[in-house]
Formats: sequence, structure tokens, C-alpha cells
Amino acid sequence: MSSILPETARDIETLPDAWDYKGRPSVRSTSGGWLSAAMILGVEGCERLTTLGIAVNLVTYLTGTMHLGNATAANNVTNFLGTSFMLCLLGGFVADTFLGRYLTIGIFAAVQATGVTILTISTIIPGLRPPKCPANSPAACIPASGKQLMVLYLGLYLTALGTGGLKSSVSGFGSDQFDESDAGEKKKMVKFFHWFFFFINIGSLGAVTVLVYIQDNVGRQWGYGICACAIVAGLAAFLAGTRRYRFKKLVGSPLRQIAAVYVAAWRKRRLDAPSDSAMFYDIDDIVVGGDGRSKKRKQRLPHSKEFRFLDKAAIKDPRSSSPANKWSLSTLTDVEEVKLVIRMLPTWATTIMFWTVYAQMTTFSVSQATTMDRHIGKSFEIPAASLTVFFIGSILLTVPFYDRVIVPVCKRYFNKSHGLSPLTRITVGLVLSILAMIAAALTEIKRLRVAQEHGRAHDPSATVPITVFALTPQFILVGAGEAFTYMGQLDFFLRECPKGMKTMSTGLFLSTLSLGFFLSSILVTVVHKFTVHKPWLADNLNEGRLYDFYWLLAILSVFNLAIFLFCARTYVYKEKRMAMEGIEMDEADEPVCH
Repeated sequence: MSSILPETARDIETLPDAWDYKGRPSVRSTSGGWLSAAMILGVEGCERLTTLGIAVNLVTYLTGTMHLGNATAANNVTNFLGTSFMLCLLGGFVADTFLGRYLTIGIFAAVQATGVTILTISTIIPGLRPPKCPANSPAACIPASGKQLMVLYLGLYLTALGTGGLKSSVSGFGSDQFDESDAGEKKKMVKFFHWFFFFINIGSLGAVTVLVYIQDNVGRQWGYGICACAIVAGLAAFLAGTRRYRFKKLVGSPLRQIAAVYVAAWRKRRLDAPSDSAMFYDIDDIVVGGDGRSKKRKQRLPHSKEFRFLDKAAIKDPRSSSPANKWSLSTLTDVEEVKLVIRMLPTWATTIMFWTVYAQMTTFSVSQATTMDRHIGKSFEIPAASLTVFFIGSILLTVPFYDRVIVPVCKRYFNKSHGLSPLTRITVGLVLSILAMIAAALTEIKRLRVAQEHGRAHDPSATVPITVFALTPQFILVGAGEAFTYMGQLDFFLRECPKGMKTMSTGLFLSTLSLGFFLSSILVTVVHKFTVHKPWLADNLNEGRLYDFYWLLAILSVFNLAIFLFCARTYVYKEKRMAMEGIEMDEADEPVCH
């Protein structure tokens, strides 16, 4: 009698839309799942530790070691972070069109490791840094030379390139390890996104505490060296899971679909659109796969009356007898999917301002902290950049508060099973960002008053006798705001983007972070140029008017909030729009709250 148990049907069941590393259909029982997801989460945690470990303390390195001015250093930090997130769009395009998510993660993680290694070397070789400032004459500091800055920027922007490519594919490849058609695996996929957000913040917490302390007290080369080792370790763990991963076929970039719809509409701009939507070229609801099984390809979307010019892309030109191609004829569903993206753009544009406020937590707020009393007791001094621990802690506390308090209240009293809607969560985040800038301005006014009272206004190296914990309100408010805005944006873009454009939805979300950092750089440059006689952003903060810059951000944020609220009031969610047309959403298209 054989001691080997018979295989169950589930043990040998293969997935219709996933393959293993050799191109064979994936076996459900031996592929994907939590083990694969954990290896992917590991590389994301290391990426976050590395990127934030560099960015959060970069302003002090640029001012203290490279001898750049406060405004220039702040712009370097925001440009580095902005480029990192903007390159997510490039990474997503490369993954969807050429390499696939697995190769994209592996290659760009290696690129990031190379960048951090160059950055580490630049902190070790003395010739790649300017000489230290004379102790008795800080004004005689020699700024970094062009060659020194070139090596620094090479390391930074290779790191940014690696971050963008890696981050664009990690969440998507992680979700690929779970089968949405299986109810049990779909629940695990929802939990995966919770763990994904958790690992991001654990990596951030390690960066702003352990790494910042090592950089300030042991040596910058040790801190950056640990970052390099971390991303290499994350890459090794990721590659170790190759045999277990589930791979999906390339679907092509959604940017091609958008471009094709516009090109087809322009080519037929002189044609009259039919009044009956049934006359447009459209897809069949059911297509038959190569394995003989019927499966959904795309779900029909109701024909909308907005952006009618694009409807012309779905007109069948009677003068043409050639076979249809996507650049001359699009399905009506493709057109409606493009319209869905266009409807999201006002919300996309009005969330950029939040990340401009967020950028100040890694630049001027850190610069403020360097001038204040950072001692706990008599001997221990907190690194200036480690104050962002209050920012990370606020996020980690806000997320469970939302899940355990706000969601049950919404269920019980407002019959909203998923809690606040995505746009409402973003609204809360925008309000908190305004309060944060008000708190930052008031704190800076108080800091300057104390500096003047104690005769420290003209000494850039003097410590102002005010506790650094006076800055905690602005960090806590922006951290709580990020928890609402980040999760609201992610939910909104994933919920509202067509199913075939999920990668682009993540890219749209991350591009708001990028543009927020770039907008911060633009504002800093403009303010620094037009306040040169009475500088708001002086190299010696005690002689500047940083509080006016914070007031400016608060005012701009109020105007931005007003525009956002107007756009939010007129926006109709995809689910509601389809319900109004009597169309039921596919189970696979059901919005998932992350």
C-alpha cells in the first residue's frame, strides 16, 4: 500500500493567466501566495529604507559638508525625490511594454545599488568633498566644486532611477502572486496591500532613527554603506523567490491605448458621430481563449456624453475597406476608458499641493531642527533629521485609528461599509496640511523671537534655546495628512482607473508626489529670487523669514482645497455611473480598498 497521499485537484490545478519562470502554466499549490509576496515585500522595505535613509538627512549633508546654501540644498533634496517618483512612469512603461515586472524590479534594484555605492564612495574619498569650514570663520567655507557635485549627482540620480523603476512594479508584481478569481486568494491580496503599506513605513522608521543616527554620529559613509548593503540584500532575497513567482504576460502600456484613441479621433474629426451608441464599433462581452474556455476580456462601459470628440475614434469609416487597426479604429469601450482617465485629472492636479507641503518636512523643517536644542537629558542629542520619527509615528497611529474607529462609525451611523470615500479622505489630508503650515509658521515666529532675545540671531552655528519638540505639531499634522491623502489617492486611482490601466493608475498617483516636490523647488527658487534684499530663505535661518514661506504655502493650500472641493462635488464614481446605466460591475473589477 503506497504511503503517498493522492494529489487533490487543487494541488495540480494550473492558473489560466499565470506562468512560472520557465513559461509553463503556474501550479496553484506551488506558486505565488504569501511566501512569494514576502520576498517582494522585503525588497520594497529595503528600497524605502535606502531612499529615505538618503533623502531625509540629505539637506544637512549638502549644507554642512558640501557647503551649499539652504535654498539650494532644499531644491537638491526635492529634485532628487521628485525625480525618483517621476521615473516610476518610465519604470511602469518599461515593465508593461518590454521587460515585465520581475525583470524591471531586478534590473532597477541593481541600478539603485550602484547609485548608493557611488554615493558611499563619494563620502569616503576626501577629494570628493570640499575642505571643512574654518572653526573661527564659518563665512569662509568653500562650496563643493563642479567635479565633486558631479560625482554626488551621479550617485543620487542613479539611486533615483533605481527607485523609480523598482517602485513602479513592486506593488503590481506582489498582487500578481494572488489569483483574483479565487475568493480566498483575493482576500489575501487585500491584506497584501495593508502589509505593503506597513513595510513602507517600517523601512521609513528604520531610516529616520537608526540610519540617521549612524550618519550623524558614526559617519556618513557607514550610513550610506548600510543603505547599499540593504538594497543588495533585498535584491538577493527577491531573486531567491524566482522559482515560486507567478508571472503575467505583457499587456502593453496603457499610454498606447490613450494615444491610439486620440489619433483615431483626429483622423476622423470631420465625420459625424451617430446618435445611436449601438452603431459604434465595440468589443464583445465574451471572448473565447485559446484553451477553449470563455473568459472576460473587457467589460463594456456605458457611453457617456462628455468629451464627444473622442467618440469619433469608434466610428466605422464606410470609406475604408482595410482591416481595422488600433490607430484608425478604437472600440467604444477603449474610448470610455480614456474618458475615465480624463475625468480623474482634476483630482490628480489638486492633490499635488499636499506633496509640496510634505516636501518641507525633509528640507526646511530639518534645517529648523539643526538650530534648536535637541538634547534629551544632558548627554543624548537627537539628530535633526530623526525628528521625522514623529511624522512616521503619526502615520502608523492614524492608519489603525481610521480602521478601528472611523470605519466602524461610518458603518454604524452613515451606512458606509468601507468608511470614508476616497475623495473625503483626501479632503481630510488637505485640511491637515493647511493646519500643519499654520503650525509651522507660528513655531518659526516663536523660534526667531527666542533667537533675538538671546542674541543668537546673527550666529548661524549657535543653538537657539528652544526645544526641538516645538516642531512636532507640523510633523504630526503632515504625517496624519499623509495617511489620509496617500490611502485616499491610492484607493481613488485604483478604484476609478479601468482594469487594464492599473499600472498607470499607480503611476498617476506617484506622479503627484513627484510634481509636488518639483513645485516645491519652483516655489523656493521664485521666493529666493524675489526676496533677495530681505530673504525669506536665508542661509542663516535666524536672519530669514521662513515663516512667510510657510504662510505662502498655507494660502496656496487653501485655494487648492477650494478647487479640489469643487471638482470633488461634481465627480461621479465609476461604480455609481455604471449603476445608473444598469450595468453590474464584474467581480474582478469590484473596487478594493487598500
